[in-house]
Amino acid sequence: MMPDFSFEKRLYLKKIAGIDEAGCGPWAGPVVASAVIFFEYDQTTWTDLNDSKKLTSQKRQKCFETLVNSPLITYGIGSASVDEIDELNIANATRLAMKRAIKDLSVQPEHVLIDGIREPSINIPFTMITKGDGLSLSIAAASIIAKVTRDRIMNDLAKDYPMYHWSKNAGYGTALHQEALKKYGPTPHHRKSFAPIRALLGEVA
Repeated sequence: MMPDFSFEKRLYLKKIAGIDEAGCGPWAGPVVASAVIFFEYDQTTWTDLNDSKKLTSQKRQKCFETLVNSPLITYGIGSASVDEIDELNIANATRLAMKRAIKDLSVQPEHVLIDGIREPSINIPFTMITKGDGLSLSIAAASIIAKVTRDRIMNDLAKDYPMYHWSKNAGYGTALHQEALKKYGPTPHHRKSFAPIRALLGEVA
């Protein structure tokens, strides 16, 4: 099953944004959200789009370039920093990133379709869709833009901290990442509110 515009078409509105995030689970780096509005609902134009997790890295990059250079959409990107994640907790930081992504759009949506269960505090009607990145093309597009944007951020950070292998693990707690943490300790880009990092800092998890 591939995502389509069924949810968008049911609303009979012109400006519907799909929203998704990338980076809730990693131990390092920001959480990034994207909002995407399609100006027309011709599915044949977007046959390659899917949930970013179901695409290869190469396919994601290709879809990303197609999306951000297309006159048929507008998109916004928002993020929440590691400090904001530690201060607010990851759920609220994700909501903040989503809110910023909406604000970053060139036009404001009449309705928002959101992947997952984290309801944002926004003054716009919205619909939560479980596994929405595999159902709605607007959300799928947002998942791709958010994922590629965050991966590029982590690739840039990896240049200064190559020992953590962020260019390969995107900050997730892989075996190599854990080994590096034990050897070198946390960096300013690690989420100190996450239990594995707190434990390394000698705090009660």
